[in-house]
Amino acid sequence: MPAAVVAEDLIVGFTLDADTLDPANHRKRETETVIRNIYDGLLTRDPDMRVVPEIAEAMTQVSPTVYDFKIRSGIKFHDGTEMTAEDVKFTLDRVTVEGAMGDGQTSPRQGLMGPVASVEIVDGDTVRITLKEPWPILPAMLPNQQIVSKAFVEANGTAGMATMSNGTGPFKLGEWRKGDAIILQRFDDYYGGAPDIAPVGAACVERVIFKIIPESASRVAALLAGDVHIINELPTFSIAQVKANAGTDVMTVNGTRSFFLAMNLQGEVFDDLKVRQAAAHAIDKDLIIDRILDGTAARIEGILSPDAFGSSELPAVSYDPEKAKALLAEAGYPDGISITMDTEGAFKDTAEAIASMLTNAGIRTTVAVGESAQLTEKWRTAGKPKSGDMYFSSWGNGSLDPFDIFTPTHKTNDRGNSAGYANPALDALLDQAAVEMDAEKRAGMYREAELMINADQPYVYLWVPQDIYGVSKKLSGWAPSADSRINLHDACIN
Repeated sequence: MPAAVVAEDLIVGFTLDADTLDPANHRKRETETVIRNIYDGLLTRDPDMRVVPEIAEAMTQVSPTVYDFKIRSGIKFHDGTEMTAEDVKFTLDRVTVEGAMGDGQTSPRQGLMGPVASVEIVDGDTVRITLKEPWPILPAMLPNQQIVSKAFVEANGTAGMATMSNGTGPFKLGEWRKGDAIILQRFDDYYGGAPDIAPVGAACVERVIFKIIPESASRVAALLAGDVHIINELPTFSIAQVKANAGTDVMTVNGTRSFFLAMNLQGEVFDDLKVRQAAAHAIDKDLIIDRILDGTAARIEGILSPDAFGSSELPAVSYDPEKAKALLAEAGYPDGISITMDTEGAFKDTAEAIASMLTNAGIRTTVAVGESAQLTEKWRTAGKPKSGDMYFSSWGNGSLDPFDIFTPTHKTNDRGNSAGYANPALDALLDQAAVEMDAEKRAGMYREAELMINADQPYVYLWVPQDIYGVSKKLSGWAPSADSRINLHDACIN
């Protein structure tokens, strides 16, 4: 049985506002965190990251390219209408079919559904997904897709979906004060959620408020003052302070987000491998992990987390500022170079520590803080020439499968390829690995791919941090998830 309902609002001090409320029209993890409290998917993940049924009652793999999903009956949308297999088909078509968003727009989430050939309804309550070729990670990717109401979308269009919602999740939209707060109300007719994740039933709290607080110091202050119950991206230097406070504590979980420096290979400086190698040798990753991240991260030499499928030990790039200076001189820069490093406000402190190390090695670096949307437009518009020097950023890998981190960040002109890296041999290898059903062969392909990028150094691969949250001791029933989802269905305020 669900925990007793209490009337107090649950308030989350959150780094970023949502970009949209449309499940099919974004590529931002923070946006998805809000949306997934409003909408449910065919499958979800339990606290141990296992994929389990949610809206689907059962999943059957008919063949290497055919999957059947039996849809649970009795699920209602927030407007009281019953969800059907037709809504599921409509949702998946809207994501996978070219131009299905309306006005010729294709969903930016299309790539997350891989080689889907068709979605059809069989036997009334069963949805069949047929793939163009084997794609072993379809079940792992489906938790990223939330089911919408066909009638609601057709009535309001893609433009309306940006600010309105009609999901099947534990909370429904109350009010969105853009830039300030997103207020969600408990959906009393909620079907209960995934049977494998207890408790099953309506949400514990009446309201959830995502209070937008971009500045880390302000989020910590709000937590310590008792104004919020959860804050994300707790700075490591605030851990001791939060633990020492009588009413607050710290919760951590192994993360799935790889941090890196993207170097613009299309520019006049970082197109030289020696300059990229110099940048890699300039940074003392171990020192930053120890002193700034308080030991709460694992260093990486390639894009994959040590916990990801296919990851393997790679040659380590040593910290050697003198070697960095020598490499710059060999590249024709005996007096060093001057660059600008872009980053978001939440990472300003870490970016400045990295910039100091780069400067010490002859790469004089100024940190420029930008808004998320601006930096995405500048660095992550597929096929668009890059205009900056360096970008301190990250990419999430909630599935812990290389497909949804390796391919987007390294394949030529892909959506997350901030470096502008192009390697036809790597492209071909990533394409082969995506459809290889033999796990051992597939792991070997990713090993080969990691060795390629380790040698080419299009990025300076840094670390995979733990996700660190500050929480009120009045909070119960909630634990952080490795996919960074803040699932508040079971969270209570005591």
